[in-house]
Amino acid sequence: MNATVIIPSLNPDEKIVSTVKSLLDAGFEDIVLVDDGSKEEYKVRFEEAKAFPGVTLLVHEVNKGKGRAMKTAFEYILENRPNKPNVITVDGDGQHLAKDVIKCIELLEANPHAFVMGVRDFNDKSVPARSKFGNVITRTVFRLLCGINVSDTQTGLRAIPFEHLKLMTEIDGDRYEYETNQLFAVKQAGIEFRETVISTVYIEENATSHFRPIRDSIRIYGIIIRYLASSLASTIVDVTLFTVLNLVFGRLGLSDELRIILAEAIARLVSSFVNFSINRKVVFKSKDKYGATMVKYYILCVCQLAASTGLVYLFSTVIFKLTDGSLFDTLIKVVVDSFLFFLSFRIQQNWVFASRKKK
Repeated sequence: MNATVIIPSLNPDEKIVSTVKSLLDAGFEDIVLVDDGSKEEYKVRFEEAKAFPGVTLLVHEVNKGKGRAMKTAFEYILENRPNKPNVITVDGDGQHLAKDVIKCIELLEANPHAFVMGVRDFNDKSVPARSKFGNVITRTVFRLLCGINVSDTQTGLRAIPFEHLKLMTEIDGDRYEYETNQLFAVKQAGIEFRETVISTVYIEENATSHFRPIRDSIRIYGIIIRYLASSLASTIVDVTLFTVLNLVFGRLGLSDELRIILAEAIARLVSSFVNFSINRKVVFKSKDKYGATMVKYYILCVCQLAASTGLVYLFSTVIFKLTDGSLFDTLIKVVVDSFLFFLSFRIQQNWVFASRKKK
């Protein structure tokens, strides 16, 4: 197998040794283990695995997270394995079988520019309920909000061509959120996703996992949570300004058309700059030139403003025939803008703040 296997691990049990042996027996000749700051009593497992020919051990003196361990391995391979066309990340807890690792590599060889994922069958009765529920929620959110259509968002079995390794080292995140950010980066770069179904193996209901449900879930959903917070802040500004201006313009006797258009335009101008600044620096962490992203952002804003204004006017004055600038206009606006919110996220991610051109 002309591929390098990467196994990041923290405080492993004896299964890491059997995992390494099974991969060597299956024909893999190059395995990179990463000890991510394991406690002293677990070091013996790494030494046992390192004793096999073809195994390289990289060590973090302190725990830095699974994502950082993977990036350490990618950086090592870029420098020391230029002739290896593919790499594949494998969990060292016995959940990924050698036959499935081979399936992923074979699929990658058939699709040499793709990002290949070994996905679990969540209809399998052996899958713990919490894992099944978590995956359904996550993949639904990613599909609707981000346009990322994958079956298993948290699988650790991922085959990657050498040409994409540099990108893998530049992705934000050092812990479990890194694997989620990988999906965003792959989608943003226009790299094709490919999947193959693998055996579903859970040992003692995944009791050895280092995943911390609350803290790591927040990390995994980090970009979405930041986007929600940014949108909430700008929405408060937008809705407050719209409400005040709409009432004022109504009392001043402006026509329905002018009242809604002016209130929408002023509120959106102020709130959009708040939203742009937060999204650029905090949410998408864009490294593109300020002016370039601003131009694209405001093109989107103009289109979104037109859609929002048109729909609010349609429902307010044509359908419900409101004429006095009532608070019901605000409710209509909230519903309309909530719908546009999902579309805006995808456009911002894939166009406005995309730092790489699609291939």
